[in-house]
Amino acid sequence: MSRATRALATAAATLALLVSGCASIGNPDGAAGAGYQAGDGSFVTWGVEERGEPVELVGESYEGEVIDLDQWRGDVVVMNFWYAACPPCRAEAPDLVALHEEYPDIHLLGVNPRDDAGAAQAFERTFEIPYPSLWDQDASGVAAMQGLVPLQAMPTTVILDREGRVASRILGQADPTILRGLVDDVVAEVGADEPRGGA
Repeated sequence: MSRATRALATAAATLALLVSGCASIGNPDGAAGAGYQAGDGSFVTWGVEERGEPVELVGESYEGEVIDLDQWRGDVVVMNFWYAACPPCRAEAPDLVALHEEYPDIHLLGVNPRDDAGAAQAFERTFEIPYPSLWDQDASGVAAMQGLVPLQAMPTTVILDREGRVASRILGQADPTILRGLVDDVVAEVGADEPRGGA
């Protein structure tokens, strides 16, 4: 699908959600009270001037790799909060793998606040997940989102801009067309002459 087609699809989806009252735009610090609990695929975006401070997060993957978001400053980051027994997490896993393959210049990071290593690694093997997941035993990854990621609404996907600030969020299973449109929007913020993912 071309970017233009994706953009049209995203615009149509955005309009439909706005009409139905499922999407909102506002300050990330106030998002905890936005009423999103169902994880129904609704999304919210913030303009560049509306974004808060960069997200600070350091932890270890299930393989023992140290992950520090500060080392990814300058790149777009897609964070996906998940756990193995979550049906929509399993349903969207192939779409996230495809996103990782289509956008080699962005970072994907899973964040799992629920599973032990055995359950999480079995999930990663089953779906051939090529990117790391943070073993979020103390829920520091969730805390770093300052209320943007309700534990009862997993999966949740958060897109960070190149400065590490939250640019958009999807609660529930991400529609792949909407997700790619949101990623394209953040990638495009640095200018048309920079590398862009997807075809």
